[in-house]
Amino acid sequence: MENLLPMAWYDQAVDILRHSLENQGQLRLLAATGVSLTVGLLLRSLLPQEHSEGSVLHCPRPVVSPSESGEGTDEIPLPTDVFPGARDVSTPYGSIRVYEWGPVDGPKVLFVHGITTPCIALGGVAHALADQGCRVMLFDLFGRGYSDCPSDIPQDDRLFASQILLVLSSSSLSWTGGDSGRFCLVGYSLGGGIAASFASYFPQLLSSLVLLAPAGLLRDSQISFQSRLLYSRGLIPEQVLGFLVGRRLRAGPLVTPKPKNEKLNAADALVEELPSQNGAGVQLLSRAYPHVNVPGAVKWQVRSHAGFVHAFMSSMLHGPILQQRQRATWERLGAILSAQSKLSSKYQRLNGLPSDKVVIMCGDHDSIIVKDELVPDATSALQGHVSFKYFNAGHEFPSTKYDDVAQEILDVLH
Repeated sequence: MENLLPMAWYDQAVDILRHSLENQGQLRLLAATGVSLTVGLLLRSLLPQEHSEGSVLHCPRPVVSPSESGEGTDEIPLPTDVFPGARDVSTPYGSIRVYEWGPVDGPKVLFVHGITTPCIALGGVAHALADQGCRVMLFDLFGRGYSDCPSDIPQDDRLFASQILLVLSSSSLSWTGGDSGRFCLVGYSLGGGIAASFASYFPQLLSSLVLLAPAGLLRDSQISFQSRLLYSRGLIPEQVLGFLVGRRLRAGPLVTPKPKNEKLNAADALVEELPSQNGAGVQLLSRAYPHVNVPGAVKWQVRSHAGFVHAFMSSMLHGPILQQRQRATWERLGAILSAQSKLSSKYQRLNGLPSDKVVIMCGDHDSIIVKDELVPDATSALQGHVSFKYFNAGHEFPSTKYDDVAQEILDVLH
């Protein structure tokens, strides 16, 4: 009874906050803010401190065999050897899961996945490129898949750039040295914003840049009132936000994208990287485990990873998503590309990231990264040094049209 009473108060307070968020207007904003602060004070006394055991929230214990998990091979949502070349990299931020395979002398391609899915979402593209002679590397961002999550550092450009450099340095091959040939950086969704930011600081490391439905230029007009309130820095205590996001993540189903032309709600970022119910059946993301798909991996991650909700919230709060805090980064990249364009092709290759080697791919029906807004905004920020490819699909196209995406990347490489 003592445990039920606080939870009854809790649910009532959350319902008040939820109903407040459904309406817009300055008066309602103030009321909702007051309610949120009240809820925060209440929860601070009722709920255990989430990060009291240390600054690193550890990933789920890797499942190494069906007998250990109590499940059959076809029932493990994300096997530890889902891709070839798996390794765990120890870092001051926690362990990072990395996968690397393909011919050692092939063109190198590094993938950065989105805000919700582990790197499994890009497995189809990676396998297709490896089949064509590429050396591919994927990794789980902090708080996703089998990577730990540092809870005392914001998930922003600085942390993501550090993680990429740590991943690159963990390879037995040279990905950044003078004889490495440099590498193609491919970023999807949040990973697209991460990749654009990384390229603006380290263009000399890259041979090309491919952005798949990239975040980073999302207009304010696309963001709903509710999400502005939920993800305003410091407005709602993290414990309250964590509960709201966690409850939405666990409620499911996470397979219904928002209608096009409606404003982006925070929850939409959770579902748009997932295919439709029918789409999940056509995914072949892991050659070793054909049953593995994005919805199953995300569901496992939500329920099992202690750091996922924190990672998602921190990425929304601090990550390269909104144009208001990333436009300058894209413009810095545009200035670099403009300077490159004045040089000969030989010297562009010597400098890294030639001006004609930036490609953005997007879905015609993407309701998160809207093509009609992305194209003019990216063209302007990159000073015209970008080409576009389109797919008859939504935001999830890299996990459902991976052969087509891989072919476009091969065209960039060659």
